[in-house]
Amino acid sequence: MSTVSETGPRRAAPTPRGGLAQSVADSLVIARRNLIRMSRIPEMIIFGLIQPIMFVVLFSYVFGGSMNIGGTTDPDVYRNFLMAGIFAQTVTFATAGAGAGIADDMHKGLIDRFRSLPMARGAVLTGRTLADLVQTALTVVVLAVVALLVGWRIHEGVPKALGAFLLLLLLGYAFSWIGALIGLSVRTPEAATSGGLIWLFPVTFLSNAFVDSSRMTPWLRHVAEWNPFSATVQACRELFGNPGVSESTAWPMQHPVWASIIWSLLIIAVFRTLAVRKYRSAS
Repeated sequence: MSTVSETGPRRAAPTPRGGLAQSVADSLVIARRNLIRMSRIPEMIIFGLIQPIMFVVLFSYVFGGSMNIGGTTDPDVYRNFLMAGIFAQTVTFATAGAGAGIADDMHKGLIDRFRSLPMARGAVLTGRTLADLVQTALTVVVLAVVALLVGWRIHEGVPKALGAFLLLLLLGYAFSWIGALIGLSVRTPEAATSGGLIWLFPVTFLSNAFVDSSRMTPWLRHVAEWNPFSATVQACRELFGNPGVSESTAWPMQHPVWASIIWSLLIIAVFRTLAVRKYRSAS
């Protein structure tokens, strides 16, 4: 006597869709989702704009008359020297927000839901980092307007200035993958914010962003000159035509544009690989 199984057909686990075109499409969908979410929380954008503006005003007017740049303590010279560093600091500090956003999605279970869908493995993280890049670009535009109001100027023409801003966004995008890895590795958004900032302070301040690295002790100067952050700052000063492009035997300081591109692409390659691998196993 035969029996009929009452269980229904077994469902197979979703299979991620392959192909570069599909991966791009999935990433853009996730990016759109995050941009819509950001637009519904305007305080995130407002607070993101206030911090860099405060840095511009404080550094320009508090420290402007005490910094020796190129043999002068002229505040106007320091403002022009400073802005490349402030721009670079702004795009890298956005890393903390990227990590906190991913950690929040993890905490709410959204990452598990995305992972159950038949989509490209790296699309969730790529979409998130692209959305953060758009927000960072908006912040940089507002910051540039404020910088112009306090006396900052470009002296090498608009095309080179646009190239400098592209280098800044590339650096910000590269560092956002570090934030993504941190966000996947911690349990709460608060921990992601703290973890995202704790390493940024030495990276940004052990550099040529706010002071002339030639005045540092020799060992610290070497650290600053080989800092990926310093390469982008130096490249921007060169492309903006701002003061502070000092003589140095370090290769990144002699070829800052190429050094900035190489460092950023290397960071993306390494930390995107680690972040996607962590995404597959994170819970």
